[in-house]
Order: sequence, then C-alpha cells, then structure tokens
Amino acid sequence: MPTLKAESGHSESAGTPGSANPSGHDRLDPSVWRICAVALFGALLAQLDATIVNVSLSPLATSMRSSLSTIQWVTSGYLLALTLVLPLSGWLVDRVGAKALYLGCFSAFTLSSALCGLAWSAPSLIAFRVLQGVSGGLLAPMTQMMVARAAGSQMTRVAGYMALPVLLAPVLGPVLAGVILQYGSWRWLFLVNLPVGVVALLLALAFLASDRHETTPRTLDWLGLALLSPGLAMVLYGSERTGQGAGRALLVAGLAMIVAFLWTARRKGDDALIDLRLFRGNVFSTAAVIQFLSNGAMFAGQMLIPAFLIQACGRRPADMGWMLAPLGIGMMITNPLMGMLTARFGIRDVSAGGALLALAATTPLAYLAMHGLDLALLMPALLFRGAGMIAVGLPSLSAAYASVSRQKLSMATTSLNIVQRLGGPVMTTLCASLLAWKSGPGVAGPTASQGYAWAFLLLSALHALTFLMASRLPRRLEDVTLSA
Repeated sequence: MPTLKAESGHSESAGTPGSANPSGHDRLDPSVWRICAVALFGALLAQLDATIVNVSLSPLATSMRSSLSTIQWVTSGYLLALTLVLPLSGWLVDRVGAKALYLGCFSAFTLSSALCGLAWSAPSLIAFRVLQGVSGGLLAPMTQMMVARAAGSQMTRVAGYMALPVLLAPVLGPVLAGVILQYGSWRWLFLVNLPVGVVALLLALAFLASDRHETTPRTLDWLGLALLSPGLAMVLYGSERTGQGAGRALLVAGLAMIVAFLWTARRKGDDALIDLRLFRGNVFSTAAVIQFLSNGAMFAGQMLIPAFLIQACGRRPADMGWMLAPLGIGMMITNPLMGMLTARFGIRDVSAGGALLALAATTPLAYLAMHGLDLALLMPALLFRGAGMIAVGLPSLSAAYASVSRQKLSMATTSLNIVQRLGGPVMTTLCASLLAWKSGPGVAGPTASQGYAWAFLLLSALHALTFLMASRLPRRLEDVTLSA
C-alpha cells in the first residue's frame, strides 16, 4: 500500500500508517479513495450476501425440499467457518502480503458463490457455504487493515463514508432477494455475486500496490490455532443454545479453550498466533473493551427490541420494518459526519458522547416496557440510539490503529475483530438470560413487560460502561503515542 504523509502534526512515528495529502489540507489524496473503494467491495459484498441468504432460508428450504432446521445451516455453517479462519488473518498477511491475500480471498469468495448457485442438494449447498465462509472470514479484517493503512489519521472520516453503503446492505438485501425469488431461480441469490466479484478483482489488481516487501514470515502457532479457532466457534455456537445442555457444555468448553490459548500465547510472545502484548498499550486495550461492549450492546439490542415489540406489545413481525427504520436512519445520518465531528471535538468526546447518547436513548425503552408502547417516544429513542451507537466505534478503532506500528496492523485488526465477534453473543446471551429469569418461560403479552424492563436496564448499563471506557481515550488522535 502507498504510504502517504500524515497531517495535523501526527507523524508515522506515532503509528499512523498513512493519511491525507501532503499539503496538509482536508482534501484526501485520490489514492486513498481508490484503495478504500476496493476495500469497500469486500465488506459490501459479504454483508449483502449474508443479508440476502438470511431472509431467504424459508424459500430455500422449500426449493431444496429440506426442513428449515437443516437449511439454517446455510447460515450457521457460514458463520462458524468464518469464525474458524478469523485468527489466521494476521499470520496470513504477514506471510503473503495484504494484496495477495485479498485477491485470493475475493477469488475464493466469488468461486464459492458460483458453486453455491450450482448446488444440487441441501448438503452440497451447506458445504459450499462453508467454503464461502472460509474466504469471507478474512475479508472483514482485511478491509479494516487496508483502510487503516491508507487513511491513517483520517481513518474516522474515511470509514464514516465507507460504512454508509454497508449499512444499506440490510435494506437492499431483502428487496433484492424478493425480486430474485419472484422472477428468477433461487440460484441467483448466489450467482448475483459473480459480476460484483469480477469487478472487485479488476479494481484490486489496478489499484492495490504490491506489499510483498513488507511481509515478515512467521512460524504458524499450531497449538494456538487448535485452541483459539475451535474455542471461538464453540462459544458462538453454544451461546445461541444455552437453553440446551449440549449448548451449555459447548459454551463452557469453548471458554476453557480460549483461556488455555491466552495462557500459551502469553508464554510464546512473538511466536503466538495473536500477540497479546498489543493489549498492554492503554489506548489499544481501552479501544478493545469499547469494541467488545459497544458491539455487544448493538447485537443485544437487535435481539431485544423486536422481541419486545412482538411479544410484549403485540405488534406483527411485518411491522418491524417501519418500526425499526429510525435505528438505521440514525446510523446513516451520523456516519458521514464522523470525520467532521472528530476533527472538531476529538475522538474521546465523540466516542464518549455517542455512548452517552445511546444510554439516554436506551433508558426510555425500559420506561416503555413498564408503561406501554408509545410510538412518539419509541421512534426518536431508536433514532438517537442508532446515531449514538455508530459514533462510539469509529473513533475508538482509529485510536487503536494509531497506537500500533504499521507492521502490527494486521495483528491488530485480527485481534479487534475477534473481540468484536465475541461481544455480540456474550452480551446477547447475558441479556436473554436475564429476560428469561425475570419473565419466566413462555411468557408473552403484558406479563412479559417486567422482564423486558430489566433487560433494557441491563442494556443501558452496557452503554454506561462503554461511556466510562470511552472517557479514557486520548482527547485527539494526535495525542496517541505508539505502544506496539
């Protein structure tokens, strides 16, 4: 990747891998936008593909003459495969380089999409989706790393614009899936990825500079891989099935394997699959906790809010689209403003302010659970909750990447993606367990309100903890010092 000169006095010695144009003005170098456009294709295609498939499981079960419990492995198998390969991301970048790995992942993702479109049975479709998950699992950290390398101290601004199309994917996915299923074969749910993948590969070949000279081959930590990858998959799988004995056993076993990995990685240092010394830096460790809490609060809210509206308020599932729309609108409004906000107020104030706004917008949900649904209160609460949540993550990510050297960026993106991925199921399980405890099994209607009130208060507490952690970030990106 090209290394651009930093601006605003924040030099590469402070861990900024690249930045805006040399003249120091607000205008970014065109090469940054070209690199980010390539990276965006990876995130957008993976997100759009996941959304299209998730909303099409029932029609797929009918078309494949399979049960819904079997066809749901089209999604579960993809997610588990994605989780299994995630820890390998940093090692692979160091081994073969970012450009070669990105081209390989995108080629494999496009090819496996074609295989999914040619599947002849439910088992074959599940197998090809697992292959797709292997390549898709590396695209998310690769996207973050390429943006961090190219944008440097302007990452918050650039990532704010880049996230906008990805936020649109959950909106466009169901529409595209509906059109395909109404007018064409289910196979086009996957074959639609082919033209996008080909364009993305051509852009990557044209715009991404070779970085083979930056590779630092390391011996693969096989023991760490054998502990961490299955451990993560078992935690994610088991956390969704805590109501079953087997699910709880897998969750406990997965947590034990992650603890064992942490013990071995601490002893291995540079030779470990994940360099735990990154977390010794105050800025990086603070940003990692923020990512864990904020991602967990977001996923827990995605589970709680629709369930509350349907079970406790008696609304129809068909109403969820327009009732939850303010949440996405709040995110989309805030994203393009992130660069301007952080430039004016600094990363700490924006991230902490976002957490505080999310806290203020989530607390009214507990009030609604106790006093009944009021759309005049729900709609603005969801709007401000979306705006607040999106303002938390990007500044803390920028701070984390600014605190590590360019050579450690691949390891940093892998570590942060693992932390993010764990936050969702852990916090969702925590909120769901409290809801079940306070509501009792099979409770619906008004009698469920007390349980949801407690769950929303716990969700508010997560936002409060996020605010406290965000308050520990450096005031501005220029204040971040290199720690790894």
